[in-house]
Amino acid sequence: MPSTGTPTFDELIETCTRSAVHLEMRDAYGVADEADDFAHWQATGERDTDPGSPYWGPWVEWVKQAVSRGVTMRRARIVSEPVSDYIRYEHAGTLVNLGAGEQVRWLPRRQASDVALPGNDFWLFDNEWVHWNHFNGDGGWTGEEITNHPATAKLCANAFETIWERAVPHNQYNIK
Repeated sequence: MPSTGTPTFDELIETCTRSAVHLEMRDAYGVADEADDFAHWQATGERDTDPGSPYWGPWVEWVKQAVSRGVTMRRARIVSEPVSDYIRYEHAGTLVNLGAGEQVRWLPRRQASDVALPGNDFWLFDNEWVHWNHFNGDGGWTGEEITNHPATAKLCANAFETIWERAVPHNQYNIK
């Protein structure tokens, strides 16, 4: 990591050496760069699952490069059931995440009630750097924070591992 200040998300994903984990806890996101794809899916049921597409290509390349360095990439999603349309959309595209080398699991929200969770979605790199994503009430991305505060990293690591242990692997999770 750069010794002069806080690294960016790009630097964190490009330089992590052991692990990159991502916990998603919202039932809908309103992220601008996927709005067209989501609208197309809602209208047609067709999802962009081309790993080389402009939507997926950069992400797939990041994941493949990290995995080739020996980084374990895991993503857990806590979802309400019955699931929202957005979660159905995410589920339909997850095969691209898996093909790139990510492991993905799903946990029904009712099974997370007794877990101490952070207030926001996060990425945790090498159990050291936390990248928070902040969203407004409609799911629009409003910013990020990055920290390497030890207690924060520990909270996120513990929460993620607890969720991961309970969660269902993607190929076994049935959308309800």
